[in-house]
Amino acid sequence: MKTVNISPAWLSAILRRVVLAVAVIATFLTASLSALPAQAYPIFAQGAYENPREATGRIVCANCHLAKKPTEIEIPQSVLPDTVFEAVVKLPYDHSIQQVAGDGSKAALNVGAVLVLPEGFTLAPDDRMTDEQREAASNMYIQPYSEAKPNILVVGPLPGDEYEELKFPILSPDPAENSAVNFGKYQVHVGGNRGRGQVYPTGDKSNNAVYNASLAGTISAIVPSEDGGSAVTIQGDNGKVLEETIPAGPELLVAVGDEVTAGQALTNNPNVGGFGQADIEIVLQNPNRILGLMAFFAITTLAQIMLVLKKKQVERVQAVEMNF
Repeated sequence: MKTVNISPAWLSAILRRVVLAVAVIATFLTASLSALPAQAYPIFAQGAYENPREATGRIVCANCHLAKKPTEIEIPQSVLPDTVFEAVVKLPYDHSIQQVAGDGSKAALNVGAVLVLPEGFTLAPDDRMTDEQREAASNMYIQPYSEAKPNILVVGPLPGDEYEELKFPILSPDPAENSAVNFGKYQVHVGGNRGRGQVYPTGDKSNNAVYNASLAGTISAIVPSEDGGSAVTIQGDNGKVLEETIPAGPELLVAVGDEVTAGQALTNNPNVGGFGQADIEIVLQNPNRILGLMAFFAITTLAQIMLVLKKKQVERVQAVEMNF
């Protein structure tokens, strides 16, 4: 039997490479997983609210996105059961403007939406979508709000330059298979975001908001910070000294020596985005009613034709009698 001798230097080199590879993989996975919640703001609503539509009718995105922007939705007036249709959400805005990113730099606006459908309406399964719908839904990464609420769909953030219109392929329910669903008129609600919010679910301000003075006094010092923000010191009229921390992004409107009042804005408002909500109605139409309506139209048309023919016949008889 032949013995293989392994030198300590060679073994040490192998171990170093293994440790380095494990470290690289761990770092990549950690960065990937930790980045997902930070950049996907629908997760804020999903984590904090069981239902994104409050009892007042307001969609909870408005709690963090304080500015208003128009949001539009287009859907068919009525749909038949067990059919696929599209709900188109439009989020218009000025594409020439840029928002403040998390690090204070300028970036293009992102968009997102929450679509609240009636009970029973869901995202169409892959095998019911067209190839175009399947590709669009995959790129948008449409997902149900939760397992308990598949009728509520969320999407975003997405680059606004590419997704000013969001198309949701929807499958209508069939009352013959779902006893909880009835034919009739239903409400559809949608909330659309443009840009970052001003408040986090924790109540803390983001760097996309106005920062105000907490007390009246005089600006005694402004010290820039390494991350691009600044620390503003206010010498209060009552002798109290307070330091306001301003993150990178908002622009200061005050200078050393300025007098400020409580609540006065220390920065500009960097927010250029906003939230909008729209409501619309859709009818889940009974196909038997359509058939009945068509039959009524056919009978009415036939009756009108027979009436005209009968009138012509009477006129001919009267004309013959008058000749005699």
